[in-house]
Amino acid sequence: MPVRKTFLAIGHRFTNFAFYVGGIVSLMGRTFVALFRYKFDFNELIRQIWMVGNKSLSIVALIAIFTGMVFALQFSVGLGRFGLKMYIGQVIGVAIVRELAPVLTSLMVAARVGSGIAAELGSMVVTEQVLAIEALGANPVAKLVAPRVVACVISTPILSLIAIALGILGGMFITVMEAGVSYRYYMDQIWRSLVISDITSGVGKSFFFGFFIAIIACYQGLNTTGGTEGVGQSTTRAVVYSSIFIFIADFFLTKIFILFS
Repeated sequence: MPVRKTFLAIGHRFTNFAFYVGGIVSLMGRTFVALFRYKFDFNELIRQIWMVGNKSLSIVALIAIFTGMVFALQFSVGLGRFGLKMYIGQVIGVAIVRELAPVLTSLMVAARVGSGIAAELGSMVVTEQVLAIEALGANPVAKLVAPRVVACVISTPILSLIAIALGILGGMFITVMEAGVSYRYYMDQIWRSLVISDITSGVGKSFFFGFFIAIIACYQGLNTTGGTEGVGQSTTRAVVYSSIFIFIADFFLTKIFILFS
């Protein structure tokens, strides 16, 4: 009996996962169709871009600066054991541009923006506003999902670029203090170590992260059930599932960018 219950539980979880992935793929397809079939609301897009940037910029900037500072501090100790403090700039540049800035930025967008999207759409579902939109003959995906998805796709790479610049500046401040190098030497090390493929890899991943953050958040919001308690659950799931996806997708996207670089 315990073995049977175990297999039933595994089968149930696998079925739920398959239905979830199918729902995400279905929403992706309907979003792409809505982008070309229905009139796109550019005013709503601008409002959503402002919302995404306004909600995320401050925390992304704070995280980026202190991440660069912490990495510089740690590498000043680690590389200092081998007399390589002069090359801290090279390590920080590659690490922040390729991985830290896009991943940490996307996590903050998922936490701040993804949760907000899920809560907003979930509240609209609970209060039957989405049904009212359908009753008026409008397409909820075109009106609610498409502008938010496009806004996240545009905003996340921009936030990643800002995080890259601030992370490098934060690292420069600590490197100059700990390694005793000049600001000019530090920036020279950054430019010598970075190539175009590093930037395209880091920023390119942000497009995918932003797209799936918005899709997952919209899916969770539109499938909210159970009243206000369900809104809270949808918000939590949106953040958790988006964060899990970011880490999993980061590996595969990194591998793909390495193969084509």
